[in-house]
Amino acid sequence: MKVKRKRKSSVLRMKEIEATKEIGNCSSNRCPGVHHSTFESLCLGRSSQSIASGFLRLWDSLNFKKDREFVGITVLFLDEKVNFVIHGFTPVGRANHYRPSLKACSIVKVDHFEVARCSSMYKITDHPFLIRFFSLTIIDEVITSALKINFQSRLDCSTISK
Repeated sequence: MKVKRKRKSSVLRMKEIEATKEIGNCSSNRCPGVHHSTFESLCLGRSSQSIASGFLRLWDSLNFKKDREFVGITVLFLDEKVNFVIHGFTPVGRANHYRPSLKACSIVKVDHFEVARCSSMYKITDHPFLIRFFSLTIIDEVITSALKINFQSRLDCSTISK
């Protein structure tokens, strides 16, 4: 079942922009009026959680045991406090749908995703969870300078496990 998104009215878009500006002015983890989770407060399972974060990197994930078969896209998200990096994954069946929304060094809001425990076999960050995209996941680039994320600090010395 495909879910088509309607074009947002300019008034609704302006309200979203104003809400994201509040994110940059917050001293606490959560702001009144801004409904997004920090990486610290993510809950396991599928839900209507939202995160606003930096989109650090992405790459195609390949199964080397099956002749380098493409299995999906792996991404790295950076939280607004630059304390955590968490990885995300979209499976091969959803990869073409989400690829246009995935731009390195952009700031995104991700809605409706699954949070799962990260298997030690696939652990690429220090965070215990990973974010999985599924058919209801929405990724929107945040067009504002209010949410300040220092990408360079993570690009220079990435926390990816080797």
